[in-house]
Amino acid sequence: MAESTTPVLELRGITKAFPGVLANDHIDLTLYEGEVLALLGENGAGKTTLMNVLYGLYAPDGGQILVHGQQSDIRSPSDAIALGIGMVHQHFMLVPPLTVTENVMLGNEWLHHGIFLDRRRAAARIREISQMYGLDVPPQATVASLPVGVQQRVEIVKVLYRNADILILDEPTAVLTPQETEELFKIIRSLVEQGKSVIFITHKLGEVMMLANRIVVLRQGRVVGSASPQETDEETLAAMMVGREVSLSVEKEPARPGPVVLQVEDLTVLDRRQNVAVDGISFTVRRGEIVGVAGVQGNGQTELVAALTGLLPIEKGRVRICEVDTTHAPPRTIIEQGVAHIPEDRQMDGLVLSFSVADNLVLNSYYRPPFARGLLLQEQAIAETAHRLVQEYDVRTPSIRMPVSSLSGGNQQKVIVAREFHRPSDLLIASQPTRGLDVGSVEYIHRRIVEKRDRGAAVLLVSSELDEIMELSDRIMVMYRGKIMASMEAGAVTREQMGLLMAGIPVADLQEVGSGAS
Repeated sequence: MAESTTPVLELRGITKAFPGVLANDHIDLTLYEGEVLALLGENGAGKTTLMNVLYGLYAPDGGQILVHGQQSDIRSPSDAIALGIGMVHQHFMLVPPLTVTENVMLGNEWLHHGIFLDRRRAAARIREISQMYGLDVPPQATVASLPVGVQQRVEIVKVLYRNADILILDEPTAVLTPQETEELFKIIRSLVEQGKSVIFITHKLGEVMMLANRIVVLRQGRVVGSASPQETDEETLAAMMVGREVSLSVEKEPARPGPVVLQVEDLTVLDRRQNVAVDGISFTVRRGEIVGVAGVQGNGQTELVAALTGLLPIEKGRVRICEVDTTHAPPRTIIEQGVAHIPEDRQMDGLVLSFSVADNLVLNSYYRPPFARGLLLQEQAIAETAHRLVQEYDVRTPSIRMPVSSLSGGNQQKVIVAREFHRPSDLLIASQPTRGLDVGSVEYIHRRIVEKRDRGAAVLLVSSELDEIMELSDRIMVMYRGKIMASMEAGAVTREQMGLLMAGIPVADLQEVGSGAS
């Protein structure tokens, strides 16, 4: 438990409502010095709203906030920062073309001779913070050149640079690989050892059990329970979050592969900086099987999916879907060939954020009956479909007419999944399909992916969640530096062997299968 019995932070009766939604309903929360407090809850439970109130992004409708025992009126992020509260958002607040130093000092600039930006002094402070907490951030690098895990460290440096002693981390591992997650946990432990206090928002129960001192669970805007990791387990926490029993393992029958749906031959793809990202790979995916693609982020998986779905040009090689050559086809042609696509970056490639929930649910079919008649949209047909999908996929929104940008990240993901799953498809390409989803939603999505397979679709699953790959896949390919390091039946490889392969280390005793071309 926490080293101190004096709270550094108290929330008393916090209430926050939006049109049609009571997001926070008289929430009480206490945080102690040197403590990691995990905040759990399903999508739309009110976790991020509560933290946005604490950080001054939303004004509460009722309740009190006490910082170090003093009642505080937090009306803006600058108020929160002045009180030593810092927040690392789920979607990073960085300016990619600027350097690390410029991003960190943005809004809190030091001047040299009262005129010029004192980058040298700021860079020295960044190095000092990096060394103190094991963050290893290069001050002169541009943010755009950094891996996602290092970008997140930049966000942590930003709040420490502003002397925060209370850190809010909102879904901090949602875009991290297992290795990057381990590094982040070391950093968090270093922070609390030196007296910082951390509120850790996540859906990942294993991480909570590993990292937290105390766990608070929200459901439908209320606190429904709290516990320490020593007095609970993952199944109990999952049931508390969702309000019912949740299966944390994937149940599926053995695959019965049929004819080839996706055939990839000698595929080479360049990334957006014209470097080789996918390096001459070949494989197939058959009807009735799930082929998982594992690998540390940045080894070509993103570019592979982008090329298969028409979002990146193919430099060399050939792609065939249901025996039709789609090598240089545009995205709409590929969709009409019977491909469903859950993209890795939901906000960039999966949604039009300013459009309504209803419009996003028909983005790939709005121009076809029953949603269109000639050039005219059929609003009633769109609304009927949207109402049905919102209910079926449990999308938490007060109205189908709300802009999709107003939804939580997990509910945005549900919109994409609902859109891509509700129409018939021969091939499902799912990239990070459960990123940012709670355990109940993950269980549901996993079940639907298996149903897709069992109904005869071919599924290509790309995920940085090793457990997800190993539990869902019938066959697994490991990518390393743009090449297929190994391809094997899912039951023929251990987690340890997978870790070695993902690091580029061959495993001698693997029972490999062919690329699937036979």
